[in-house]
Amino acid sequence: MHSNCISVLAGLAVVGQVAATPCKPDDGSSVKPIKHIQLGPRPYYLVDNLEKGALKSKLNSCKENEMKVSPWVIAHRGGACLQFPEHSLESNMAGARMGAGILECDVSFTKDRELVCRHSNCDLHTTTNIVNIPELNAKCSTPFTPAKDGKQATAKCCTSDITLKEFKSLCAKMDGFNASAVTPEAYLHGTLPWRTDLYNTCGTPMSFKEHIKLTEALGLKHTPELKTPQVKMPFEGNYTQELYAQQVIDTLVEAKVKPENVYLQSFLHDDLIYWLKADKEFGKQAMLLDEGDGGNSGDAASANLTRYREEGINYIAPPINFLLSAANGTLAPSVYAKKAKEAGLKIITWSLERSGPIAAAAAKKDYYVSTFTDAISKDGDIFHMLDVLYNQVGVTGIFSDWVATTSYFANCFKIDL
Repeated sequence: MHSNCISVLAGLAVVGQVAATPCKPDDGSSVKPIKHIQLGPRPYYLVDNLEKGALKSKLNSCKENEMKVSPWVIAHRGGACLQFPEHSLESNMAGARMGAGILECDVSFTKDRELVCRHSNCDLHTTTNIVNIPELNAKCSTPFTPAKDGKQATAKCCTSDITLKEFKSLCAKMDGFNASAVTPEAYLHGTLPWRTDLYNTCGTPMSFKEHIKLTEALGLKHTPELKTPQVKMPFEGNYTQELYAQQVIDTLVEAKVKPENVYLQSFLHDDLIYWLKADKEFGKQAMLLDEGDGGNSGDAASANLTRYREEGINYIAPPINFLLSAANGTLAPSVYAKKAKEAGLKIITWSLERSGPIAAAAAKKDYYVSTFTDAISKDGDIFHMLDVLYNQVGVTGIFSDWVATTSYFANCFKIDL
């Protein structure tokens, strides 16, 4: 039999010339909990890259251990974004295979007000093949416009521009775009060089309901993030932010998901307050994603931590650079980290393995390592970051773009196994 789905691409040229049907490795009905966790070579490469010392000795002692799932390990955008299209079925399955105990769905809404997994309300032009499907590109907030006369190519395509059925017809791809593109097909290219297009072969986009079904079938926990809308709210006049926030809870309740297995997320303080009032059982494990004023340091943001705890917020989730600092060339907990612990907040952080090779990330002061570049110089230092985050900061979970690394650390230190 011949399949009419797209399974192999020639440099992405095939994607989007027709409204391709993504290949589905499994419809979710036969998925079962994964018993044999496989980490692949990367964690072992990172251990070998460490300098000699107590941490390397400890991690070396675990190389032949049988690996287990840990809820300390949180799959960011599926957990396998270094090699698989984010928020795709394939990324989630890879993250689960590498030992993630919690799977993330960044929740956005479609034009027909269905919930889907997408990192931004308006990122379809960089994470799918939508611009190369003429009838769907025409529905985008800003359809693809080619580069011309020194101006870069532009596009802006939102989940709210299309229906769930149309969303499901797309191919998920590695996040990226070619700003100098003069054709829609060329615009699809742009994967960062330290990621890979090896599995960039028409990933399967997921609705929130599908993500819940998959996570439940795998026996794992959920962390849906309510994405901040980039379209005017109330959407089309009557779909309010509160209705959007409530729809996430209603969808989980409909699927009979236990509140203790859910960690809601939002960058919007008002969403946390709403959840705490609307449903205390779901609200008590909701985490506030704290990016402060958008700067590289959490010093100013730390002033709000006591107030958050007094309001009933139990989990705070800042980026890694808010929690780590460099003291005389050595990694150490930041002011923010100390104040969060003093306030009695549980700390979750993001996103490990998001910055690429450490030497280059430190040299350019990449966001996620910006506050401690003097203390890192090579890839093995990722384990030093994990060591301080767990043993000194006391984080209760870490979002990662390649969860095998975090899984290895969690297994070696026997964290929540």
